[in-house]
Amino acid sequence: MDDYPLLNLFWTMLLIFCWVLWFFLLFRIIGDLFRDHTVGGWAKAGWIIVLIFLPFIGVLIYVIARGKGMAERDQKQAKEMDAAFKQYVREAASGDGGAAGGNVDQLSKLAELKSQGHITEDEYTKAKTKLLA
Repeated sequence: MDDYPLLNLFWTMLLIFCWVLWFFLLFRIIGDLFRDHTVGGWAKAGWIIVLIFLPFIGVLIYVIARGKGMAERDQKQAKEMDAAFKQYVREAASGDGGAAGGNVDQLSKLAELKSQGHITEDEYTKAKTKLLA
């Protein structure tokens, strides 16, 4: 440990942390860049070139120039995913997508038809046993 003092160890750990942080930001930026449909193809290519040839400065420039938009696009995507999930849960619970929910709807319709007198008791029991089988 005499060759490598504590301050050098701290400095090396800091550099490794910054390097990992830079990769994280780089992948976030590239993902954001290709997710944004308002930016044209040439602009995307330009940003990629800046990120490759000026790696650290390019990441900082992108975060400064388009950072607010990154957050807004992330929020928009999260809201869309949440809405899609809620819609899926509603469809699954309502019985449109599942057999159990469909059977419940069918049984309630059969009971309504029987109570209105459109079908007899025998027809109701046959249809009910067929649905529950």
